[in-house]
Amino acid sequence: MRIDKKRLRVLMMALAALALTLGVAACGSSDDDSTSSDTSGGGSAGAIESNPANANVNLTIGSKNFPEQEILGEIYAQALQAAGYKVKSALNLGSETVALKAVKSGQISGYPEYASTALTSFFGKDPEQVPASAEGAYKEAKVEFEKEGLTAFPPTPFASANAVGTLKTTADKYDLEDISDLEGVSEKLSLYGSPECRQRIDCLAGLEELYGLKFKSFTPVDIGLRYTVLEKGQADLSILFTTDPQLSAESDKFVILEDDEEVFPAGNVIFVTKKSTVEKAGPDYEDTIVQVQEGLDLKVMQELDARVELEKQTPKEAAAAYLKSAGYTG
Repeated sequence: MRIDKKRLRVLMMALAALALTLGVAACGSSDDDSTSSDTSGGGSAGAIESNPANANVNLTIGSKNFPEQEILGEIYAQALQAAGYKVKSALNLGSETVALKAVKSGQISGYPEYASTALTSFFGKDPEQVPASAEGAYKEAKVEFEKEGLTAFPPTPFASANAVGTLKTTADKYDLEDISDLEGVSEKLSLYGSPECRQRIDCLAGLEELYGLKFKSFTPVDIGLRYTVLEKGQADLSILFTTDPQLSAESDKFVILEDDEEVFPAGNVIFVTKKSTVEKAGPDYEDTIVQVQEGLDLKVMQELDARVELEKQTPKEAAAAYLKSAGYTG
């Protein structure tokens, strides 16, 4: 019965994501100027309305220095501009430390951060102390940010986190959907992960200590080879990232196993900003960011990452395609 319910849940989530993902894929892949009628996902909340009262508020939206962050930064910047704010982008700032310093100094108004990163990098939490639930991690991070005159807006539906991945053929062979399904099977399988995987709760340490799994072997590997070792048959399992573009572009080849015991720390995105900026910008500031996040489930984020990393679109183009296909902008 557990498997039947799980499969039903996964099917419903996949169907909900499919319409929006197809809309994102269609918008921007053609030079046709016709407007798509697909407003699935986040578009159900309606288009962003421009408020003339926001025209006197200047905002600068930042991001860290990799594609997923730049996509998110563009989504927020374009959405806020649609809401009537005067918006500039300051993408590719650097690490989370650099980005947080930019918020505190007023160089930027806000930027997207991962809840797990905030709790471990800024507030001294060990990975095993970070809640696996998006809401739990968000609440803890928000409390800590408040102490520093900052705040965080509610999290995205998607989480960018470590995951156990494998070839679809391997998953089918052993009937694997959840990490728990590896019980009684893991002894036959080899696992590859980053060198620090042995000590990480969202890697080998957590799989052994909290899931009770033992593997035939574990081999450290450069992070850039995480898919190569699967394709070449060197590994049965590999530590991947949940938002990897390959999971969208080659969904018939690779799968990730659900963290059904919620062991891995939450990697949902929260928008970090100053409390004084929230007061100056008014209610449309948070409302707009929360609104455009509604369609950002895991499948959609994988698709957006694939458009930039594999198809070589710019983050600005991918963000515009998402906002239009989801019905937030015209």
